[in-house]
Amino acid sequence: MSGIEVFLLALGLSMDALSVSIASGAQIKEARLGHAARIAFFFGLFQAVMPLIGAFAGASFKSQISAIDHWIIFFILSFIGGKMIYEAKFLRNSGRDRKDPSSFRILLLLAIATSIDALAVGISLSFLMDINSILHASIIIGAVTFVLCFFGVIAGDYLGHLCEDKTEIAGGLVLIAVGVKILIEHLFQQ
Repeated sequence: MSGIEVFLLALGLSMDALSVSIASGAQIKEARLGHAARIAFFFGLFQAVMPLIGAFAGASFKSQISAIDHWIIFFILSFIGGKMIYEAKFLRNSGRDRKDPSSFRILLLLAIATSIDALAVGISLSFLMDINSILHASIIIGAVTFVLCFFGVIAGDYLGHLCEDKTEIAGGLVLIAVGVKILIEHLFQQ
C-alpha cells in the first residue's frame, strides 16, 4: 500500500470518530483544549491500536467480528445518541447535570464503537502487508484521527453555543445516523 492509500484509509476510518467528536464538542459547555485533546487522544489511540490487534488476530477472528461488528456499533452509537437527545430535551430543564462526553467511561465506549471497523481493516491488512508496514499504517491512522477529532471537538463547541440544545439534539441524531448507516452498509453488503 502506498502512502497516499494509507492516508486515504486513515481519512475514511476517522470519519465516524470525527462525527462523534463534533457531537461531543457540541455537548460540552465551554469545551477547552484539554477536552479536545482528551477526546482526540482516545479516538486516535483506539484507531491506531485496533488495526494492530486485527492484524495479530488474523483470519479466524475476522469471521467472528465481521458478523456482529455493525450491530455493536449500531447499539452503542444509538444508545449514546438517544441519551444525548433525552438529556437535551428533559434534563436541562430539570436542573440535573448531564454526563460529560469526555469522561473515561463514555470515551471508552465511543472509542471502541468508532474503531471496530479499524479492527476489521487490520485483519485485512495482515494479508497485504508485513507487520512493520502495518505498524506504520496504524501510526498514520491514529495521527490523522487525532488531528481531525481535536478540531472536530473545537468546531462542535463553537457550533454548539450558537444553537445550544438544538445542536446537542442534532449531535445525538448524527450518532444514531452513523450507527444506522454502518448497520445498513453491513446488512446490504452480505
